Amino acid sequence: MERIRVAIVNDHNLFRQSLAMLVSHTEEFELIAEVESGTAFLEELRKMKLLPDVALIDMNMPGMNGVELNNFLHRRYPKIKVIVISVHTQDRLITQMIEAGVAAYLARNCDKKELVTAIQTVHKSGFYMNDAVLKVLRRASEFHNMVIKNINHIPIELTERETQVLLLICKEYTNVEIAADLHLSARTVEGHRNNLILKTGCRNTAGLVLFAVKYHIFEMEF
Repeated sequence: MERIRVAIVNDHNLFRQSLAMLVSHTEEFELIAEVESGTAFLEELRKMKLLPDVALIDMNMPGMNGVELNNFLHRRYPKIKVIVISVHTQDRLITQMIEAGVAAYLARNCDKKELVTAIQTVHKSGFYMNDAVLKVLRRASEFHNMVIKNINHIPIELTERETQVLLLICKEYTNVEIAADLHLSARTVEGHRNNLILKTGCRNTAGLVLFAVKYHIFEMEF
């Protein structure tokens, strides 16, 4: 079984080392980097033959903070899925980071089981959102006009098929699973997924889920 390659970027030594121990002792994971800053992480990436599948990053770090690191990774290494683990859990920051393309946002006091689940789910589906984050997104939606708009605030319309695909994406279906459910080819589903990203202006799957929750296309029971 191919293991999930994980990198850790955090300037708090004890916390970073604890995360590294957890990752190293999880059979499904392979720890390939453990660094104290965004700059150090970028240096490590330039040396790697195989990039991480998932990067666990902090928000407050010297030199390059989590916002800047995530933006750089999205531009230069878009295949690396970013999970933020932070003490900062303000609604505005969580929404900002998901809109900026992070695949998951976890509070630093989350338990081991949730972290393992988040890494597994992000690797499989491209995003992970727990109840706390979904509640934040629900609250954020209350301040938006419910006319559906892309991230540039231009009104858009989704086709019936696009809406069907989006709902199944929110339920963590893979392209193959969506294809089977809707009696389409996986290639057609990939086309719909790409069209949704282009139409909404979202950066990735996590952004599509945020979009669907914000506009009540996807309703989540808490």
